[in-house]
Amino acid sequence: MFTRRQMIASAGAASGLALLGGTPSFAEAVNLGFENGERQLVSYPGKRPLLGLTARPPQLETPFSIFNDGVITPNDAFFVRYHLADIPTEIDPEAFRLEVGGKVATPLSLSLADLKSQFEPVEVVAVHQCSGNSRGFVDPRVAGGQAGNGLMGNARWTGVSLKSVLEKAGVGEGAVQVAFDGLDGPVLAETPDFTKALAVEHALDGEVMLAWAMNGEDLPWLNGFPLRLVVPGYYGTYWVKHLNQITVRDTPLDSFWMTKAYRIPDNTCACVEPGTTPAHTVPIARFNVRSFITNKVNGDVVAANAPLALRGIAFDGGYGITDVSLSADGGATWTRAKLGEDLGKYSFREWTLDLPVASGDIALMVRASNRIGQTQPMEALWNPAGYMRNVVETTHVKAA
Repeated sequence: MFTRRQMIASAGAASGLALLGGTPSFAEAVNLGFENGERQLVSYPGKRPLLGLTARPPQLETPFSIFNDGVITPNDAFFVRYHLADIPTEIDPEAFRLEVGGKVATPLSLSLADLKSQFEPVEVVAVHQCSGNSRGFVDPRVAGGQAGNGLMGNARWTGVSLKSVLEKAGVGEGAVQVAFDGLDGPVLAETPDFTKALAVEHALDGEVMLAWAMNGEDLPWLNGFPLRLVVPGYYGTYWVKHLNQITVRDTPLDSFWMTKAYRIPDNTCACVEPGTTPAHTVPIARFNVRSFITNKVNGDVVAANAPLALRGIAFDGGYGITDVSLSADGGATWTRAKLGEDLGKYSFREWTLDLPVASGDIALMVRASNRIGQTQPMEALWNPAGYMRNVVETTHVKAA
């Protein structure tokens, strides 16, 4: 049995390491500047120091500098996001079972060994991004965790396709959704359990997967050990951690987390006038297009009248990035960057560019486009939940 004590020991815990479910120590924390407040670096089992957003449940943001180290985000630097505070602190992987039921011909009870031996393994490199990533920059401010740009990461996920498991169970006639539940739960009885659902057609598309490994290793505890749902191209609200129950349904799931939470305005931009409420909403779904400069930050001093070596990342919801361009003159002119290795349509795509700059204060802007022509807005769009922020990012440097 992999216990909390063993998890701490395996992480090489030093002083100040936080226990799951408790309050992390800030004895070794350092302040980190952030445009919308201060963040502190905190240590949790299995993680390097990350930016602490909340302690109960643990919510940890990846420091943005990590994304300059390559397109794959290391497991120990990968962000953590829980909705409910009663997270599992002891799991016996030998006794663990995934239950598959509901509108199926043959209910299944599968061990990890069953999943690894009875089905063909699959792998995908995919970005995992919280719906509220970058909410801390939303203006006017909205409720919710005030995160920077670090509630995202890119990993190589290994597991089995959800389609193959559902086909083994036999999806019943009239099925409309597949629902998912994990081992985490609410502390208070009146708090709704975190459950999510996908349309049956989506669940059977062959891309949604049940992952047991991340970057060639067992899932980190705080990222869903021993099994999680991976929904490539979709926001993290669907990526249920510690997954232990799958239910095929002939009626839509009426979970709070489907009918009330994680919803966006029902229009093309998923936006409304700041301060207003949308008349109609729909569940959040695919990522929009995003891009970032990773090797320069606001306030950097660079050489004037010379090419400036820039690099960064771009991604979208699975259509594939086809163009990344940069501007140093407020968007009047754009220069196309060189795209790096293509690890798949759901992955970060690295880009590089030597961009000539003059002297003085320079506003570096980056904008990406995908295969179906989607791009990023020059002005930030707004919705009441602060979801799906994807404005063209601007990094201010001084060329001297």
